[in-house]
Amino acid sequence: MELASFDLNLLVALDALLAEQSVSRAAERLHIGQPAMSATLARLRSSLGDPLLVRAGRNLQMTAFAASLQEPLSEILSEVERLLHSGAAFDPETARRSFTILANDYASLILLRQLIERLENIAPSVSVRVAPVDDGLMEQLRRGLADLAIYPAEMLPTNIPFQSETLFEEDFVCVTDSANDVVGETITVEQLSSLPYLAANQGLLASLADQRLDEAHIPRNVAMVAQSFVVAPFLLPGTRMFTIIQRRLAQLLMSDAHFKILELPLPIVSVHEQMIWSPRRGADPGHTWLREQMRITAALVS
Repeated sequence: MELASFDLNLLVALDALLAEQSVSRAAERLHIGQPAMSATLARLRSSLGDPLLVRAGRNLQMTAFAASLQEPLSEILSEVERLLHSGAAFDPETARRSFTILANDYASLILLRQLIERLENIAPSVSVRVAPVDDGLMEQLRRGLADLAIYPAEMLPTNIPFQSETLFEEDFVCVTDSANDVVGETITVEQLSSLPYLAANQGLLASLADQRLDEAHIPRNVAMVAQSFVVAPFLLPGTRMFTIIQRRLAQLLMSDAHFKILELPLPIVSVHEQMIWSPRRGADPGHTWLREQMRITAALVS
């Protein structure tokens, strides 16, 4: 197929269709009617010689050819968007733009929730897509599939080929059920090892709190492992378990009578939440504005 004969506007629709795997949701994403999106899918199928999305029960799923297009297509569109915005002034009051930020549930709740609340007032047509952090964090930043990542500096590899900036420092506290009469107003090192422990991992990685306790040679009586810092405290009521979570997250629970929050009986080194981005994004006025909004929001939660 010759490039000159292909309508490049179809690529934006194709990206939405492959991301949503639904004609109706893709139509909503691009703010067009479902019949128009159905017609666009038909044009794409004809132009590319592949059905792209096929029926699987009540849902649609990508063909192998469509799946092979998804990542390179997202990367190409990201580069085109960067090119279009590279020299233009950014007016948050009128700009229509979407940013993708990689973050875990803790950063999403503590930082990005407040960021989105602020943007509703100062940039009504700017949206933020929050994607989970995984092992592909660096690759997604390198390929331009995400604008920013929020991640603890202590868990980043050394000499990363990206720019970064510390947003705020965080430490840890213990949380247990308020009715847990085994623990009083304090918790001892011996109780850290003997009481049933709810570990809160960061995906497949042990939390930084657990890493610090391992370094201090403090064993734990692990009764349960949660894959979410935010969910972990809500698994405690009615049990004798305790967990260790970030102080700012615990502060959100203070008004809830179900929880007892205790200082750790030994010092655990604080962590530093970093904002990370590709140098290719550095000169983009919109990206510069986004980073400044992250700094302002981080100052509000500090």
